Amino acid sequence: MSVQNSYSEMTNEELLKKYQDTRDLAVKQELVMRYVYIVKSIALQMRDVYVSFAQIDDMINEGVLVIMNALDKFDFEKNVKFETYIFKRVRGMIIDLARRQDWIPRSVRKSAKEIDNATMELYNELGRYPTAEEIAAHLHVSLDKYHDAVGKTNLFNVLSLDMVLEETMENRKSVQLPSSNMQEQPEAHLMEQELHGRLVEALHSLKENEQMVVSLYYVDELNMKEIARILEVSEPRISQIHANALRKMRLFLKKDLDI
Repeated sequence: MSVQNSYSEMTNEELLKKYQDTRDLAVKQELVMRYVYIVKSIALQMRDVYVSFAQIDDMINEGVLVIMNALDKFDFEKNVKFETYIFKRVRGMIIDLARRQDWIPRSVRKSAKEIDNATMELYNELGRYPTAEEIAAHLHVSLDKYHDAVGKTNLFNVLSLDMVLEETMENRKSVQLPSSNMQEQPEAHLMEQELHGRLVEALHSLKENEQMVVSLYYVDELNMKEIARILEVSEPRISQIHANALRKMRLFLKKDLDI
């Protein structure tokens, strides 16, 4: 029986254990081939986010490197599925790449800041999240121009929300009991629980269609085109809803957590 055939009879978990024990490069190659579908899936799902600065093939190549590195660092003792382990790292790689390249045009940053400021001013004045019509009027622009600006700030909002979450954890760090296991550190565990609770609250503060888009995008891992087909609206409209939802969640967290 050939080596390749012997691998085909082994489960992913068995192969992972074999690689951890032997560090056999042939086993590593087989595992990369088995898990590359996750990279392709994430690349296609996040295409709407990174399309302006990278190609899908580039993301897949970078993702393969993430898998290879993850295979060397993965620890079975942490009781986490390898699929979950690499999913977070591949998605994080795409976001980090966008942040490092800092490709977002100055005009988009300026527009995003103006929308954020207008939204916060109206929120404080009205005691609720303002409508698109109210924000457009406050900015003295047409509703179409406002929606166009919102669509262009989609990636900016994704990165900003990501940074808010990082800042939240950083700002809430405190002295922890010495331990190599994060789950055994009471402060870290409580911070994670609290942040999760705030995220749930932020999600529930959204309109029904915004919650649906966020859920389909981040939980079901659908792309904008697939979501548009399900909700029977245009793809640009889904992009607008997505951007609005992320902006609301980001402002909710910044206001609620005093970041």
